[in-house]
Amino acid sequence: MLSGLGWRMLDFSHEQKKQNEGFRLIAGVDEVGRGPWAGPVMTAAVVLDASNLPLANDSKKLTLQQREIMYEEIVAKAQVSIGEASVAEIDTYNIRGATLLAMRRAIESLPEKPDYAFIDGRDVPEGLLCPAEAVIKGDGIVLSIACASIVAKVTRDRLMGKLHEQFPHYAWNSNAGYGTKAHQEGLAEHGITPHHRRSFRPIRELMEKVS
Repeated sequence: MLSGLGWRMLDFSHEQKKQNEGFRLIAGVDEVGRGPWAGPVMTAAVVLDASNLPLANDSKKLTLQQREIMYEEIVAKAQVSIGEASVAEIDTYNIRGATLLAMRRAIESLPEKPDYAFIDGRDVPEGLLCPAEAVIKGDGIVLSIACASIVAKVTRDRLMGKLHEQFPHYAWNSNAGYGTKAHQEGLAEHGITPHHRRSFRPIRELMEKVS
């Protein structure tokens, strides 16, 4: 349920300001999965319809049930796309470079080209199709970024749940690839998988021990 959340839902004011400046379609972009030891980094881009706005806030403030409810509302009411950078790309370009690549992919995959984009964080990806600005902690400030954070989080968690079915020893269904005790124990007993980020220190050090 969404009642009694204890915080104020975000409004459309930042997007409305840009629309008043002449930009029609405003995208919000966010990422999930910079810190895990396994799995891709996932991004989402969301363009909201001012006449049919979903309820949303920073995905980190929501319970699993709240995220799932809001996810369904967002995908029903907004233009939504996903961008992803693989483990191989993370190891090749580092996590920052891979995240920016995934953000650009999300924007390019939207059904309509946006006129402007709000990007969560400090960096704007190069080569975007539209003007953009970075918003530090934007998932708690800009509604479309908050929606993107929810979409990216739910999408990645579902993916890690599927990967858990193939590799059940690392508890990815509960830790989403982060370095929890269960994940560490799985690594110690079963070693690394194709989904582990070899450039991340804990995985790299484990590989060095067994080589």
